[in-house]
Amino acid sequence: MSAFASYRRVGLVLIALTVLAGCAEREERVLFNGNYYPGKARAEKQDRRNFTAFVRRAGRGIEGAQQAVLYEATRYCLDNFGTSEIAWSGVPEGAKGPAYARSGDTVSVTGRCIIWS
Repeated sequence: MSAFASYRRVGLVLIALTVLAGCAEREERVLFNGNYYPGKARAEKQDRRNFTAFVRRAGRGIEGAQQAVLYEATRYCLDNFGTSEIAWSGVPEGAKGPAYARSGDTVSVTGRCIIWS
């Protein structure tokens, strides 16, 4: 077997593994109202319990985007602190749930992960 044939086989295996990894990632996506909203949560540097979660593509449906941003916020607290309890920032008195902020095609919420000691 020539060196070229060996490199070709290695290349084909790497391509196949990359394609399979991409398929697995797509299957892990969580849909809200039938849509995927890419999201993240970012912590404050001073205290990681304080965070802002956001999702993009809110134009696909605001209800789905709001559900997706709550999912990102809850996932952040669970992954980092083992809790799903969140104290939301900016909630008007008497209102339930978080205060959503929308900027262009992005929806965000701000909160603090509650850790019981």
